[in-house]
Amino acid sequence: MPPPYTRHLFICTNRRPDGSPKGCCASKGSEELKLLFKKELDAQGVKAVRANAAGCLDACEVGPAVAVYPDNVWYERVTPADVKEIVTEHIVGGRPVERLVMKLPIARAKKD
Repeated sequence: MPPPYTRHLFICTNRRPDGSPKGCCASKGSEELKLLFKKELDAQGVKAVRANAAGCLDACEVGPAVAVYPDNVWYERVTPADVKEIVTEHIVGGRPVERLVMKLPIARAKKD
């Protein structure tokens, strides 16, 4: 039997303590993003893709972070307004949304 999903959207929902210098994706609205991705996938009739909550993707500085597997495309600073575009362009159309693709390497905050 083939796997039930051809792709996974991993939405970082990690929560760090308030005041963490790295910030965290959860405090930037990623929990809502997961629900919005699920709704948009359903609205567009996409059945073979799963939107999953993920632990820390280690991209806190540029979060909310979303990783698409097995495509190996990571998105940064995703907002609710970006969800429909990601599903339409990337998941359905096969074209990553270049303006949101994570720039690597991520600039890290200096440690004191």
